[in-house]
Amino acid sequence: MKQTKSLTLLVPVMFTFFTMGFVDLVGIATNYVKEDFTLSDTMANLLPSMVFLWFLICSVPTGMLMNKIGRRKTVIISVLVTFLSLLVPLIEYNYSMMLISFALLGIGNAMMQVSLNPLLSNVVSGHLLASSLTLGQFFKAIASFLAPIITAWAVVEFGNWRMLYPIFASISLIAAFWLLFTSVEEQKTDGKTSTFSQCFSLLGNQSILMLFIGIMCHVGIDVGINTTAPKILMERTGMTLADAGYATSLYFLCRTIGCFGGAFILARFAPRKFFLISIVGVALAIGGLLVVDKLLYIYLCIGLIGFGNSNLFSILFSQAFQLQPKNSNEVSGLMMMGIFGGAVLPLLMGITSDAIGSQLGAVIILVICTVYLFILYPKLK
Repeated sequence: MKQTKSLTLLVPVMFTFFTMGFVDLVGIATNYVKEDFTLSDTMANLLPSMVFLWFLICSVPTGMLMNKIGRRKTVIISVLVTFLSLLVPLIEYNYSMMLISFALLGIGNAMMQVSLNPLLSNVVSGHLLASSLTLGQFFKAIASFLAPIITAWAVVEFGNWRMLYPIFASISLIAAFWLLFTSVEEQKTDGKTSTFSQCFSLLGNQSILMLFIGIMCHVGIDVGINTTAPKILMERTGMTLADAGYATSLYFLCRTIGCFGGAFILARFAPRKFFLISIVGVALAIGGLLVVDKLLYIYLCIGLIGFGNSNLFSILFSQAFQLQPKNSNEVSGLMMMGIFGGAVLPLLMGITSDAIGSQLGAVIILVICTVYLFILYPKLK
């Protein structure tokens, strides 16, 4: 009976993790917007920056909001904001409206990631948190994997890549209503609202700070390769965007497989060792992208990055959660703020690529992120 109740709670939460994956449409959408409006790499990469900028602005306030209205209600609000973001390109399609759409998508996703991960901790037992978070990332990755495929299908069937938006908008509404009618027993708070200074004071803990930067690097790699992989293929093999876009699906397919496998591996083996194996794989693949120019080898590198990067977030987030269990909402807000790396690093990649005149500049930024993850590894417990 207890297992049935837990499953009843877990299914809508995992469905919402699928909705969380809609943020990754930013990669394929950025490439189409760049082509539609003839943008430079720097201008195009402002789009993902507009999404992930809001993790810096909204993460801590969302942690504070959770203390006032609860985690489930905060998640529902986040899904509704995501729904609104998906309507904007259907109203009017121009660069300014896409910036607004991506901003709303970033606000909704920032709120969702801050509130949904702690909500999951109210559904599963503590010792399974890391593997459950990875299972959530698995469902998120499915949506990320499907976005480029649906986009390519929409181009063929309708001649309009933006047909992706009404499909994802409909799913968002289902997720919001499902959670609305799902009752989750949440941990009670003392009713006090955390201040910004209390939240940011947690960064005074060196371990929390290093994990925060680690999440910045992880997300920078994730968003960076999501946006850059099609550009690398077009630059080095002469592919069209419609064909090169499948590289993003390959990345998220391997990320999905990695998340699914990681859910079982992390339930049985030490996260620290698995973290090392993962970053070694990422390092080899990014190093490969510095030199390879054949289609098969580029695909192998992109896939290996997806597989290696798939479980880093869950490991880093659960480490921070366990360091400060009494401040879980505030820690969640701070760690999600690290997703701001998805705004900073792709923009740096665009600037560097424009400066060099090659996507090699973007890969160099990814190398720097990987080096930091190796520096972080000895600090994990």
